[in-house]
Amino acid sequence: MTRLRSLLAAVAGSLLLFLTGISAPSSASAASLVEVTDFGSNPGNLRMHLYVPDSRPEQPAIVVAMHGCGGSGPGFHQSGGFGQLADQHGFIVVYPTATKQTAMSNCFDVWSDASKRRGGGSDPASIVSMVDYAKERYNGDPERVFATGSSSGGMETNALLALYPDVFEAGTVFMGVPFTCFANEADFPPWTSKCVGGSMDRTPEDWGNAVRQAYPEHTGTRPRVQLWHGTNDTLIPFQLLREETEQWTNVFGLSQTPTSTDQPQPTWSRQRYADQAGEVKVESISVQGAGHSLPMSGMAASAVEFFGLSG
Repeated sequence: MTRLRSLLAAVAGSLLLFLTGISAPSSASAASLVEVTDFGSNPGNLRMHLYVPDSRPEQPAIVVAMHGCGGSGPGFHQSGGFGQLADQHGFIVVYPTATKQTAMSNCFDVWSDASKRRGGGSDPASIVSMVDYAKERYNGDPERVFATGSSSGGMETNALLALYPDVFEAGTVFMGVPFTCFANEADFPPWTSKCVGGSMDRTPEDWGNAVRQAYPEHTGTRPRVQLWHGTNDTLIPFQLLREETEQWTNVFGLSQTPTSTDQPQPTWSRQRYADQAGEVKVESISVQGAGHSLPMSGMAASAVEFFGLSG
């Protein structure tokens, strides 16, 4: 009976830590999540948390990891798995927190005109300020900056890659939508949205033009993109994975036919799109039977591998 009480107490303690977003102490590292309030220009009025592992190279990579609607940076640090991977591989994690209270709370802005303009007065510009802070404060490697996010954070990842291809090397999108999918704020709530209403279908060229028009002066390389979606997602329809894939393959000038397909895990079906040199520019991964619940076990590690940070 004493052993049972101890076990129940341990479980209750772990659950309390999860629900309150308090970081449990780790015997493997003394690093902790800290809030930064003076990171620079912040037109989106976002909050910033930063995780800097104790062991890191002289010029560490930077990963921006973004939560879904109703979440927070500290919450995503607890649940996303990127903090533990940062300890293993020595990269810095930037956790933005959205603060906009629309029809859905704490969603990253991907609907306003400002959010679709480089240097606009909204969330993407704030997040780039966070990246600049991390690069300057911790000598971050400007050639190894990455973005990832779940749902609303995944949508914001697509926006960042479109607007700031000179800042980000690659991105991983969990349960996102194509850049410019939402017409405006009224189109954002899923119960009224044409974007996520299940019938959004544009041509690959139309989607690609949206990205090219976001920063028409850009002539350099584009960030590589990894896209994830559950086949049973009822909030963000699975069909939008195809639209995202069409957008990014068109941006890279690639065929809509994958160059290879495989199954990294039994429920993961991956399509890869490589350029003529054989470099994979776009990955599209369908997760059989999964709902609106990504990332799941092993997916953050796969994202970090895609970034090239786990070698």
